[in-house]
Amino acid sequence: MSRSEHLVLGIPSFRLTQEEVIFCITLVLIAAFSIFLPRFLTAGNILTLLNNVATLGILAIGMALVVVGRGIDLTMIAVMVIGVAFSIWLSTTGLPFGWALVVGGLLVILVGVGTGTLVAVADVPPIFATLGLASVVYGAGRIVFKSDVVYAPTGHGWFTFLGTGTIAGVPVSVCVAAVLAGLVALFLRKTRFGRFIYATGDNPFAARTMGLPARPVIISQYAASALIAFLSGILMCAVVSGINTRLYNSTLIYDVLLVVVLGGIGLSGGQGGVRNVIVGTILVGVLTNGMTILNISFTAQNLIKGVILLGALAIDALLNPRDEQTSQSGDI
Repeated sequence: MSRSEHLVLGIPSFRLTQEEVIFCITLVLIAAFSIFLPRFLTAGNILTLLNNVATLGILAIGMALVVVGRGIDLTMIAVMVIGVAFSIWLSTTGLPFGWALVVGGLLVILVGVGTGTLVAVADVPPIFATLGLASVVYGAGRIVFKSDVVYAPTGHGWFTFLGTGTIAGVPVSVCVAAVLAGLVALFLRKTRFGRFIYATGDNPFAARTMGLPARPVIISQYAASALIAFLSGILMCAVVSGINTRLYNSTLIYDVLLVVVLGGIGLSGGQGGVRNVIVGTILVGVLTNGMTILNISFTAQNLIKGVILLGALAIDALLNPRDEQTSQSGDI
């Protein structure tokens, strides 16, 4: 009998997983918006929808890597905006823009390693380690960059293509998100290190007892999350020809968490994957797109998404109750 099948009065029946429920809700929303909003189900709007959530989806993939390993990364937005802004600043000193991005990538990896070290070696709860380090990264960046918006250098055709180009009619950012999703899915499911992430997230103490490299795995998760956030920032910068550092103060990090939790990746760790992220991203994208067409204010949209996030957290607490080991380690 499968995990979603159980007996009712001796008759097999099926119970939907959270991922399947969210997928069904998404289909219902698409059907409803298609009926009541004539502009919704058009090729142009669908491509716009996918393009708008590509950055969110990429960030959610990075967050998923950490959450599967029983952690959380609140540094992602700070790393994204400051890493890209730092790269642009380096390019103004005479360093070619491509190499400046490479240096920026190395910097954010270093930040990720520092975050992972605080969590894995110093045993600082992830939510406090990442929250504190996010403030440090953003504060340091604000000291260097006096203005809120840092504009990318012009004259780089490859960078312009990232922001405005298409491949077979599909925006490049959507293609990048799809390729990244496929690579991370293969990494988690088909590699030994990916299995280590699941084992560490399921029970870190047991993983260490079995001889698994739990601490290097945790550090690697945060380094990968930082690098993925940086990639997301590059795409965002290419689209709008600059990066606004005040995004750190926006609700973007909560949207990322909303995608991850809605998709069905339990905060207790050790379960879920990229497919959950895709389902959650599509739901949030459809919902946001529909509310925008309905001319619902940005504040009201955030309120609605906040209520949905609270509901998703409550459902996660019911479906994935915290075990004794999680409670002893202070949770995330």
